[in-house]
Amino acid sequence: MKENITIFIADDDEDDRNLFIDSAKEVNKDINFITASDGQEAMRILKDERTLLPDYIFLDLRMPRISGRQCLDEIIQDERLRHIPVFIYTTSRDVKDSIELGKKGAVHFISKPENPTDIYYILSIVLNEEWGQNQTLN
Repeated sequence: MKENITIFIADDDEDDRNLFIDSAKEVNKDINFITASDGQEAMRILKDERTLLPDYIFLDLRMPRISGRQCLDEIIQDERLRHIPVFIYTTSRDVKDSIELGKKGAVHFISKPENPTDIYYILSIVLNEEWGQNQTLN
């Protein structure tokens, strides 16, 4: 696992953000986090050239103002951001969404697990893989 990992998570549900962060800290206590509570805030932070670029971006699909889908579109079009692996992290279990977002550039579509322990296992896999463009988790 790479050292000094920074994860950006955009999710309008504060409890889900905190659960995600707590689970990731169990995988690696030294992970740094940048958070946003909606898509508009996410894009403002990510496009600010003073923001340290994260190693991973996790986007909730259904956020107010700007959706995770719209954020993904903007990230993929931004020369500075497009190399960062983007994971869709959502309550959706819609296979069509998963396929569409994979084609748009998301490296993986993760349905939020019902069991919080499963978040730990998902993140331990994600954080121990080398993610490049067009690579997906099977």
